[in-house]
This record gives sequence, C-alpha cells and structure tokens, in this order.
Amino acid sequence: MKIVFMGTPHAAVTSLERLTTDGHQIAAVYTQPDRPAGRGNKIARSRVKEFAEVMGFQVRQPTGLKTDDALAEFKSLVADAAVVVAYGRILPQSFLDAFPLGAVNLHFSLLPKYRGAAPVNWAIVKGEKTTGVTTMRMDAGMDTGPILLQRSTKIGENENSIELMERLALMGSELLSRTLDEIDSIRPQPQNNMEASAAPMLSKQDGSISWMLNAREITNRIRGFQPFPTAFTFFQGKKLTIWSARPDVSDGQTHQIGEIATTNGNELIVYCGGDTMLHIDELQLEGKRRVAARDFINGVRLVSGTLLSDQF
Repeated sequence: MKIVFMGTPHAAVTSLERLTTDGHQIAAVYTQPDRPAGRGNKIARSRVKEFAEVMGFQVRQPTGLKTDDALAEFKSLVADAAVVVAYGRILPQSFLDAFPLGAVNLHFSLLPKYRGAAPVNWAIVKGEKTTGVTTMRMDAGMDTGPILLQRSTKIGENENSIELMERLALMGSELLSRTLDEIDSIRPQPQNNMEASAAPMLSKQDGSISWMLNAREITNRIRGFQPFPTAFTFFQGKKLTIWSARPDVSDGQTHQIGEIATTNGNELIVYCGGDTMLHIDELQLEGKRRVAARDFINGVRLVSGTLLSDQF
C-alpha cells in the first residue's frame, strides 16, 4: 500500500518503522516543523523526522494545512491512504478526502474514552486500571471517527506514563499493521459519544500538587504527569519535583495537610487529604539532581512540621 505517514513524537516512530518493515511504500512523511527545545533552545528535529531522514523518506513540514498549495502538494503524492500517529495537527476535511482509503489514525486509548492530545497521561491520572489502543477512520472531529480495531491492556500499579507509552507504541504499531492488512474486511463501528471523555493538552500548572487530594490521587499525578509537566510542590521557596511515591493510610496522628515529616531519618512522608499520607521515594529540588528520599533528608535542613506549598 502507498502511504503518507503523519506523526511527530518518539511514540510514532515505532509505527513508521513497522509500516516500513511490512513493505508499505512511504510516499512522504509529514511531521511538525523544527522547533527550539531544551535549555539552550537549540532548533531540534522531531523524532519522526530523524528516523525518516535515516530511511531516505521525503519529509514535509508545513506550518499550516489550510491553504490550496498545501492541499495540492498533499494530493500530488497520489497515495492510497494517510496514516496518522500523534501528528499534532487537526487535518481539514479536504485532507481526509484526498486519498481513496481516507486517513487511518492510531490513538493511544480505548476510544471513545480519552479523546485528545494526552490520553496516556490522563488515563493514569484518573486512576484507570485498563487502557489500550484504537485504530479509526478519521473524520473532522477530535478523535470521533468510526473505530476499526482495538486492543486493551492492564495499567501496572506503579507504571508511569513514559513506561506505558512505550508499551502502547509497540502494541499500537502491531494493531496498525493488522488494520492495514485487513482494511477491506473491517466494518467500522461508530463511537458512542455518551461514553466519551476528554484528554486535553497538558499545561505546566496541571503538575502543581494540591495536598488536599488524597495520597492515591497524588500518586496517580506523579505517575501520569511524566515527562511533562511532572508533579511538583514548593519547599523553602524552591520547586520540588516528586518522581516516585507510594500512598498510605494515615498514622492516626493529627497533622496539617501538606505537613512534611521523616521516619527514622530514612522515610519522607507528607500528610494529605482524606486521612492519607504519601511516602516519597525519589524527588528533585530545583537546581539539584534526582535523589532518593534518604539523600534528600541528609542534604537539607529538614524540620518535621514544615509545610509544602502548591505555589511559590
């Protein structure tokens, strides 16, 4: 099959690699324009572009898709279908209608749940036990097209969004391969909009920890908001990022919400809402490296009773 592939992050590379291995002809690869990244704001290529250039594929990076020239260039590729995996841009209807088989999308959730830009993150944050991958025929809505195939998986109790995304990227590439192989026999199924939920783009403020939440909810945010925006609080006027933690029930003592304490100089505990407490295993103070709780306790002047804050 002749395909135009559209994707941007690392998770999309797995699918492009699988389609190449399956023997599909890649007419061109569309990806987001190069952008400043990192502390030095150096111009960086997307992971999909890096892979495409190694493979010798044509790479297209339009700044917009709503012009006649952009549509003409797209149609000139004369492909059978567009395959879209986390491209990061909504396709106009004219693009969806450009090729005989339309546009097939791989989405990292069990649609109609978690429509939007960050389905893996929000599934963990919301405490889901199961998630999966979906292939669908794209329409003009936000992840609203008819479902082709789905596959589910359990979310590990301590699995963070980086780890889960790696698994779903591989699972999704396999489902996408099967979808294209069976495209002529699959009967698309409309989504039930009554069961839909949203997975909006993440913002930095999403990561700010409210200690009024219970420890399980906070743990889910620590796991779900990686690598961005991370889950963070403020300690002695500096940002404190929490990378790993465990929820527990309260020890029965009276404490303020957000109060920090230590146990035998080794364990770092924060008291949370709902009569719960959080055991912090790994954390990072602004300007410092990631450390275990014991190293953090030994490295700062920590006084039991100190309160963590959700703002500077």
